[in-house]
Formats: sequence, C-alpha cells, structure tokens
Amino acid sequence: MTIPNNYKVRQIMSFECKEWFLKKHYLKRLPPMSYCYGLYNHSLSLIGVASYGRPAAHGVVKGAFGGKFMENFLELNRLIINDNLPKNILSFFLSNTLNFLPKPQAIVSYADTSQGHHGYIYQATNWIYTGLSAKRKDYKLKGVHNLHSQSLLDREGRHMTKNKIAEMKLKYGDDLYTEHRPRKHRYFYFVGNKKQRKEMIKNLAYKVEPYPKGNNKKYDASYKPTTQGVLFL
Repeated sequence: MTIPNNYKVRQIMSFECKEWFLKKHYLKRLPPMSYCYGLYNHSLSLIGVASYGRPAAHGVVKGAFGGKFMENFLELNRLIINDNLPKNILSFFLSNTLNFLPKPQAIVSYADTSQGHHGYIYQATNWIYTGLSAKRKDYKLKGVHNLHSQSLLDREGRHMTKNKIAEMKLKYGDDLYTEHRPRKHRYFYFVGNKKQRKEMIKNLAYKVEPYPKGNNKKYDASYKPTTQGVLFL
C-alpha cells in the first residue's frame, strides 16, 4: 500500500507536541507554536509532530523582506518522526503540513550545522536555499549545561538590551560569558496562489544559492513519548 493510504496528517494541539519536543528532539525545549501537525499511522497512533511559529530570530523577518509580509511569516521550528519509518515518509509529512497552513505564507527553516545537518528534507521538497544564518553570539552561564540563550533571556526578562546585559554581568560576574553560535543553513518556502508566491519570491532580499551537500549526521530520536496521541476520525 502507498504512503497516503497508510498515513494521515492532521492539525493537533500544542500540548500534544510537548513531550516530543522536550524529550525526543535534540534541542530539548519548547518553541513558539502557532500551528502544530501530527503524523498518524494505519493504527491511528501519533508517530511524528511538526510545529510552526513566529521566527525566533527577529532579524530574519526584516532581513528577508525589509519588513514586508510580517503578518504572513512563520518558522518551521520543529519536525520530528519516529525511527524506522518508510522512505519518503518525512517529505510526505512535511508537504502535507505546508498544504494545511493558512495562505499566503512565507516560511523559513534551518538545518543545524552543529548537528551535521544540511537540510536534505528541504531540498527534497523544493525549498529555496539562501545560505548560512548571520553570525551571532550566545550568552552562557558557567556550570549550567544545555541552557539555550533564549532560555536565559526568558529567565532574565526576555529582551537582551544593553541595560539587561549590564545587569546580568553584575548579577553573575565571571560566570556569564559569550560564545559564537554555530551558523545554520537557511531555507525558505512560500505557500499561496501563483501570484502570491511570485510576489514573495520577488521581494526576497537574500540571494538564492546552490544547495549545500555533505554527509548528514542523525541524532538519537529513539525516545518513545509516554503520551502517544491517538487519532479518532
């Protein structure tokens, strides 16, 4: 039987993604979630999740279109499925989630070079590649492992202003330090009618570049969520 006959994609609630993202995804934290989708097998069990939300990097919103399409701009920030599934199931899942999104919509997503990713799933589903993300520094605390810069921002009051940095330096002293964030491969996709897609592509400020190549490194995604959702049709 074909993949469409054996698998279904449906919109789900954000709480259904929580354990997947905190325990199964390598980043181990929750992203902004505006739209969430689930992949279900023939037994109607949840075997994959994806989420779209407002871009975490505010600079990309202005950098991509000069401030245009700000209300129609999402980031595909999580995409994960169980191991040992059929070939092409991930592209089937991703393509279906894109079809479900409100239109028009510009979507950005990233492949993490620190994890050995090149973004082959985006290449397989015809995304536009626009090179590496901008160079950035992250604020870290000594002795606190796996604390993402965004998590530190959340804990300290969200916005990293000069005054906030000064307050943090006073609070943490030498325990606060910076390190260079690994750059990521940046991809774009546009959903909408032909005219809408053409308009967004026309206004894209980033240069379209050839797809990157290399050997993909897989991270351990073998964790099985205890709250496996079941789809009731």
